[in-house]
Amino acid sequence: MDMIEFECNICGQRNRVHQDQFGRETGSCSKCNSTVRMRSIVHLLSMELFGESLSLTEMEPDKSIVGMGMSDWEPYAKHLAKLFSYTNTYYDREPMVDITNPDPSLIGTLDFLISTDVFEHVAPPVNIAFENARKLLKPGGVFVFSVPFSLAEHTVEHFPELHEFTITKDRKNPVLINTTRDGRTQEFRDLVFHGGEGATLEMRIFNKHGLEEQLSNAGFAKPDYHTEPCWERGIYFPQQWSLPLVTRPQTVLSAT
Repeated sequence: MDMIEFECNICGQRNRVHQDQFGRETGSCSKCNSTVRMRSIVHLLSMELFGESLSLTEMEPDKSIVGMGMSDWEPYAKHLAKLFSYTNTYYDREPMVDITNPDPSLIGTLDFLISTDVFEHVAPPVNIAFENARKLLKPGGVFVFSVPFSLAEHTVEHFPELHEFTITKDRKNPVLINTTRDGRTQEFRDLVFHGGEGATLEMRIFNKHGLEEQLSNAGFAKPDYHTEPCWERGIYFPQQWSLPLVTRPQTVLSAT
């Protein structure tokens, strides 16, 4: 297996790593422990803003560029805050932004929005989150996005009738109790959480076609996936699912 030398585009560390150590969720930088997914997010943002793959340590500060993250990884979020007029936001603490109901003052203010592995946790209907992501962007703004997705035929919604729900414990195992809009009680076990409980509950598993349909219906252009390796930045996805992507609001041509 080949040894790959790369410079981490988040912290600037030089690394030499076996190719088989590159994993979407596996830390592979010896200094900041960044994953391929995190380095890909920074790479895609750099390509969209500057037309080249710069590391965060190489970018020139420009506070005229306005951006927002949704629970972004802190090691790159702190760099972005120094470079741009960028705010990392959260669903459950300040600075708080609920993508299903953002403050109207945020509409049309962003040059870029980053959301990496968040939308699988958004309560249904998830289309509202995609629509609001597009509304937050300026014309020509960029949406840097990732979510776990499969190549299966359909998106799997775990709780399609979710309305009013609580998560309780039954013999130490979490149980979701939902009351539907028409008053029926539903009980769900074998819940999947990503890194904890609460807002990290997995609501769905997207499929690729369903994800593209959500983006298109929300007014985004066809997404560009990060399919090609960028060895110098330590970015390599051996699989063709769950790839980070970039997209922009569709350009509406006025009638002449």
